[in-house]
Parts: sequence; structure tokens; C-alpha cells
Amino acid sequence: MPQSQPNIVFILIDDLGWRDLSCYGSTFYETPNLDSLAEQGMLFTDAYASCPVCSPTRASVQTGRYPARVGVTNFIGGHARGRLVEPEYFDHMPLEEYTIGEALRNSGYQTWHVGKWHLGGEDKYWPHNRGYDANIAGCSWGASKGGYFSPWGNPMLEDGPEGEYLTDRLTNEAINLMETAEDRPFFLNMWYYTVHTPIQGKPEHVARFREKAESLKIDQIDPFVEGDHFPCEHKRDRRIQRRMLQSDPEYAAMVWSMDENIGRMLQAVEDAGQADNTVVFFTSDNGGLATAEGAPTCNFPLHEGKGWTYEGGTREPLIVHWPGVTEPGSRCSVPVTTPDFYPTMLEMAGADLIPEQHVDGLSLAPLLRGGDSLDRDAIFWHDPHYGNQGGTPGSSIRAGDWKLIEFYEDGRLELYNLVADVSETHNVAEKHPDVTRDLHEKLKTWRAEIGADLPEPNPEWAG
Repeated sequence: MPQSQPNIVFILIDDLGWRDLSCYGSTFYETPNLDSLAEQGMLFTDAYASCPVCSPTRASVQTGRYPARVGVTNFIGGHARGRLVEPEYFDHMPLEEYTIGEALRNSGYQTWHVGKWHLGGEDKYWPHNRGYDANIAGCSWGASKGGYFSPWGNPMLEDGPEGEYLTDRLTNEAINLMETAEDRPFFLNMWYYTVHTPIQGKPEHVARFREKAESLKIDQIDPFVEGDHFPCEHKRDRRIQRRMLQSDPEYAAMVWSMDENIGRMLQAVEDAGQADNTVVFFTSDNGGLATAEGAPTCNFPLHEGKGWTYEGGTREPLIVHWPGVTEPGSRCSVPVTTPDFYPTMLEMAGADLIPEQHVDGLSLAPLLRGGDSLDRDAIFWHDPHYGNQGGTPGSSIRAGDWKLIEFYEDGRLELYNLVADVSETHNVAEKHPDVTRDLHEKLKTWRAEIGADLPEPNPEWAG
């Protein structure tokens, strides 16, 4: 293949919230390298993950499809019941799916996966059998079970020297792949484990952000507000703990290391003379962890976080730098979603689109070239599960400025104008019955078209 095909670096962070970068408004975390990337490329204000938890979104990246169409609607291994019993879901990304790795490899690319995978428990479902020439650290794990300091015990990554930081090591591995690459374009699927729990930053960075918190006097503020009991059976005796302020030094240190390593990786691209021929994507798989499990971050002004159907669970940072195409420092407010990455990368690679595969995605190339719209009426979510973080089963639709959520426990409908009310504080469903009715019909029609499975009443529930 001609070298006119660009290299593609697709960076997916785990559990990073929309507000977790300086260029997205954080005043506590620091992300100079990603801020610089945004200045070089396009920052999307209304980009969404296709699910508020990880595995479904990851399957969407690989397939160009909504999770409900793939059949992976929950994080693999997750099960919970409450007032409802969740439907069954695939515990792996089906083998018949033609992944973006396979598509780009068949278009002449070297394909590498580095980092978290979490799309199946057996070797046959792992990256090296799903279109990737190299697989480093990609296995069944949904988090780094050994933590972030070696030894990790990862079956697809040799342990490093004692205490080696996982984010550093994964970056070193990616740089080594680029430095030893063949003379043809590469696709690097860079899926860091960070910033997923356990929340472990390097001690020197933790100390730095502890001092920053002290200087801002935010260490003197209790960031948590206690909420209702969890709606799922296995956590009914506990209450939701919402973080209302970004102030955790450990989490800030993890964000700093993430940014530092992305800077190192992009510098390696530049040192190799490939900066002008390398497309970079940066995004996250779901919202920041804000209501449970230590709640290390806050997504305000967005409502809630990981595991919830609200904006805090699905709206994500998205930065794309396509050298020579994206206008430096540009911003885009068109709603986009995870399945869009597949056809976008194919178009960037000069490969034929495969609409029967990426049926739910649209190429973002028109937006990256300066356009202001896509040929799409709405984007959808279907999450028929209880989240470990407090969310309940539901589905939603965004069309223009409007977002409608249907909650399956009681059939409640909530309608928000996201331009006027990004925090989803004023349910205006009764004030706008025509909009509510129209969006609800579209949502039900979409669920029927893709065969979305719904939860059933729990006969053992004693509310």
C-alpha cells in the first residue's frame, strides 16, 4: 500500500470523564499534552460513548455498531438485579463481527493492540485473534488486577521491574512497536487501563497534587454528598456517594501520568518523522466514576457519571487531529457517537466503507473537514442493566438539542433540552408533550428494529 495512507493512533482511556481535561474545563487536573493536541486538531463538545460502561463501548469501536445490535450490553462479567431482572447478553464480542482491526489489516495496515481489551474471556476472543498483528496486555481483564505497579500478573504482558508503572510500560511498548515497524502504515489501538480503579498514582505526582489541593484550600472541603440506597440487590444496604468536586490527588496523578505518556508517544511519532502522516484520536469508553467505588472524580456540570444514562455517564472528551485536514484549534458541537469511529478510520485510510458492518456509524470526515452537520436524525442508547454505580435500566435518544430518557423500572420519561440545561435538572416532558411523544416513538421503533432485549419484573423483589 502507498505511504500516502496515514498512520492511525486511536487512544481510548478507561473511565475518563468529560470534564477531566484542562481543555474541557478542569481546574484541578492538568493535561498540557492533550491541550496541545486539541490546539492542533478538533475538539468535540458533544461526543458520546455508546454505553455508560466499558465493554459495550469497546465492542462499538471494533464493530461500528450499537451495543444492542452486537449483543454486548453490559460490562462483561457484570450481573445485577433489582426491581427488574436484566436480559441475557453476550459475554464476548461475537466472532462473526468484522473488526476495525481486520478491516485495516486487510487494507494494508500493520495492526497493533496495546492495553485493556475486555471483550471475551477466552484466547480466541482476544486481539491477536481479532485482527491485530500484535497484542500487548489485551486479555479478559476489565481492570489491572495486579494494580498499576509491577508485578501485574497480566497474561499478555511480561512483568516489569518491581514498581514499574503500568501506564509507562504500555507507552514504552507502543513506542517500541513504532520504532520497529515495517515500512507501511500502522494502526495503533492504544487502550490504556488508566484511569480505572484501583486509583493509584505515582507517589511524586500524588504529592504534587496534594500540595495543589492544599494551596487551593479544596482539601478542606468535604467533596461527597450522600444519596439514596443503591437500587440493585447486591448493594441495597449501601448509599450512593456523589463527588461534587474534583480534588482527589491520587486521581489527578493518574490523569497527569496519562497525559505525560501520551505526550511521550506523540513525541516518538514526531521523532520518527511521521507527525504529518499520523491521525490521532483521543476519547474515553464511559463517563467518570463519580457516585461509587470511591468516586474519584466529578463530572459537573454533567449529571451523574459512569453507569448512569444521564450525560455524565456517556458524554466524553473527543479530540481528533488529522494533519492537513482538521483546522487547528477548531471545535465541533455536532453530536457524535462511538460507532462513528469505524467508518471514519476507513475513510481516512482510503479504504472502501462496509455499511453492512458499521451500520450504526457515520464517518466524521465531513465534520473534520469543516462541515457543520451529519446526515443523521438521532443517536440512541439501550442499557437494560443496573450499574454498580447506581444507575437503573433504561434507554435514551438524543435528537438535536433534545434528549429523552425512558426508565424501565416505572416507565418514567424524562425530557431535557441539553443546550438550555446540560445538567439535566429540569424534566420538561410535560411541558413539551409533542416532543416527548415523537422522541419516545422513535426510541421504541429503534429498539424494535435492532432487536433490543428488555428486562423483566423481578418476582423475588421486595421493595
